[in-house]
Amino acid sequence: MGDLCLVINLGSSSLKAALVDSTGAFVWHEGRSLAKDDVLEDVLDSWLTPAIAPHGHRLQRIGHRVVHGGERFTAPTLITPEVESRLTELIPLAPLHNPPALIGLAWARQRAPDCPQWACFDTAFHSSLPAAASTYAIPQQLRGKGFRRFGFHGINHQHVAESVAEQWRQQGRDPASLRLISAHLGAGASLAAIKGGICIDTTMGFTPLEGLVMATRSGSIDPGLLLELMREGYSADAMADILQKDSGLKGLSGLSGDMREIRAAAGNGHNGAIRALNVFLHRLIQLLGAMAASLRGVDVLALTGGIGEHDLQLQNELRQALAWWGDVDVIVVPADEEGMIARLCQRHSTSVKSAAIG
Repeated sequence: MGDLCLVINLGSSSLKAALVDSTGAFVWHEGRSLAKDDVLEDVLDSWLTPAIAPHGHRLQRIGHRVVHGGERFTAPTLITPEVESRLTELIPLAPLHNPPALIGLAWARQRAPDCPQWACFDTAFHSSLPAAASTYAIPQQLRGKGFRRFGFHGINHQHVAESVAEQWRQQGRDPASLRLISAHLGAGASLAAIKGGICIDTTMGFTPLEGLVMATRSGSIDPGLLLELMREGYSADAMADILQKDSGLKGLSGLSGDMREIRAAAGNGHNGAIRALNVFLHRLIQLLGAMAASLRGVDVLALTGGIGEHDLQLQNELRQALAWWGDVDVIVVPADEEGMIARLCQRHSTSVKSAAIG
């Protein structure tokens, strides 16, 4: 009976949690959707408490997914009062995602006050971006305020990178030479260009709005369009709602942000659904090309996330559209944020213990 890590992955509209043992095996793993009127503490009490109660005596550490770590947090970090205060300061960078994570952290501290808690950041894997990839072409006075490209989905992109590297090792190939594009395609979507295990480019930027077409998020658009909306009297809040909640597949189709519903409607000849699929695929192929250019070639394209893993039609469309790439493996790697968080917590807690002993 080994020690366990409790992983709490709180999103803006979902909650996933897992108990992972020291070998990386799941003892328990579930998820659920959150309604707008849900009180997170009540959900955690009613759903998570009874699930973990039989295993409480084995609980060794708790890991949390935090979407935005800013420029300061670039690795899994042991939670202290100072760290928690710093995370609160970062809320404006991820107002939909960081607050739930902080609620989960406070809840876990009350329920297991003696158990070390760790924060794992979606931005951390992208901290290796070279300056040319992370810098916006804006004046220094703005760059000095921290306006730069951060990138997101880093926990799962790292999981994909490590999984594919292990496959190469088993094939007798050197992972240091691996040129990989990780395509996280779900309600949120982003690409990462990974060379020898190091992220060198990605499609999301200062916020998770940049890049690919997503379920309800627009992806990249001309900034001039936003200026025009401002001239027409749209407030910042109104524009945020449009770009984050009413755009993407939902806005293009006029139906839904769910790719499964759009596929079904397109099969019945719905013009909006057909338009959504065409724009989604065009932007995806376009940005895959950009990641390939950053890598100076591609060995593996790994599809992950709900759409990437399960949309067989998209997988076939990509294989056909990218045939000109030549000898590139297009594979599927199931997403595993919870497992990756547990592994990161275990690695870094071991490092902390080793440093203390040394």
